[in-house]
Amino acid sequence: MGSVRQVQVTFDCAEPERVARFWCEVLGYVVPPPPPGFASWGDFDRSLPPERQGAAFACVDPTGAGPRLFFQRVPEGKVVKNRVHLDVRVGTGLAGAERVAAFEAECARLVQLGATRVHLLEADEENESCLVMQDVEGNEFCLD
Repeated sequence: MGSVRQVQVTFDCAEPERVARFWCEVLGYVVPPPPPGFASWGDFDRSLPPERQGAAFACVDPTGAGPRLFFQRVPEGKVVKNRVHLDVRVGTGLAGAERVAAFEAECARLVQLGATRVHLLEADEENESCLVMQDVEGNEFCLD
């Protein structure tokens, strides 16, 4: 068997720092320290050529358990549904009304951060409920 590999989840977006800071708040992630020799990410950013300034940003799980999230500026806007999305696990171990109540509480918090509620997918014979949302740039994610 091969070795386990670490992964980074990369988001294409218009405003990398804005989207990264949103996900820091959603997941409890933090902005990593700037590269050596720079007091802040702003200082580092200003050292780059103008066309590269603001082009990327990242956030990390402070415990080291979750993947690094990387946000890169792209020229085109989002036009179709994501093929991959994050499930934010807020209802683990819960069922029925208790599960939906946990989604609604987290949804209210995330809407204040700039997220958009899309719709609740009700439980059926095979799947538990989940709540579909969008981040500050319209990328879909689920409260699961």
